[in-house]
Amino acid sequence: MGCKQSAPETNTRSLTAEAAMADKLPEPAPPDPTDPRLPLDPRQVFKLKKSWKGIKRCMESTGVEMFIRMFRSNTDIKRLFAKFAHLKTEEEMRVDEVLEKHATTVMATVDEAMNNIDNVDFVLTLLKHRGNYHKKIPGFTSDLFWAIEVPFLEAVKITLGDRYSDNMDRIYRITIKFVLKTLVEGYDTSNAVS
Repeated sequence: MGCKQSAPETNTRSLTAEAAMADKLPEPAPPDPTDPRLPLDPRQVFKLKKSWKGIKRCMESTGVEMFIRMFRSNTDIKRLFAKFAHLKTEEEMRVDEVLEKHATTVMATVDEAMNNIDNVDFVLTLLKHRGNYHKKIPGFTSDLFWAIEVPFLEAVKITLGDRYSDNMDRIYRITIKFVLKTLVEGYDTSNAVS
């Protein structure tokens, strides 16, 4: 009987001691600010990288969906892609290995940027180099990069499903604008970073 009565008292004392110690603990340091060239705060970077893992598992299908949506809304762009310009229907595009390979290559660049988004120097170099590479494509102009913005967002939304919240929409919109702006800079710069 005595043990039952003393147990609550001991627990109360230890809880009081723990509470006192907790009051003395310093607040955790805030996360380091992101590079000012990156338009995301540390929390957004964390959420983007976590969310991107869902896209990474479905990069091929997300990339193909992105290109199908771009061709649907910008039929003239398709002529720049000689290897799959002959594809007429969305069904043909979904099963075409050449389109899938190209979509996967594009998504691999985006993947590399997303996985390293907190290393701004690396991402800027990567994207400017890829932007500059597009100068070799006959008929391509830097403003065509922007044609992928909405299709990218739509494809990501489809892939993530209910994980694509309003907050993630804002983060992906900010991020794709940063990516596309940097690609354009690489294209428009005569001596882009190699």
